[in-house]
Amino acid sequence: MNQQTAESVFQDLKTLPSSEQMRFFAILGRQALQSTQDNVSHEEVFGHLAEDEFTSVEAADYLEVSMSTFRRCVRDGKLKASSKMGRNQLFATKDLKAFKRSLREIKGR
Repeated sequence: MNQQTAESVFQDLKTLPSSEQMRFFAILGRQALQSTQDNVSHEEVFGHLAEDEFTSVEAADYLEVSMSTFRRCVRDGKLKASSKMGRNQLFATKDLKAFKRSLREIKGR
C-alpha cells in the first residue's frame, strides 16, 4: 500500500492551479476554525506571551505603529525597554499591552 506523506501531499498541492490551491486553503482554514472551541479565552490563546519580551520591530508591529513612531515613543520616555540583549532593546508584553490600551483611549476606540 502506497502511503501518502505530508511532503507528497505538498508536492501534489503545488501542481494544482492557483484557484484550486486557494480553495484548498479556504477549506482547510474553515475546518481548523470549526474544530476549535468557540469560547477560547484570551489567556488560553496568548497566555504564554504574558512574561515574554518583544524586539523593537515586533513591538512596533504589535502596537500597529511605524518604527519611527515607535522610536519616538521610546526616546520621549513613553515606553521603556525591560532589558537588553546585546545592542537590542527588549520590551515587556505587559508594558506594550498597557501602552496599546492607552493609545486606543486617546484615539477613542
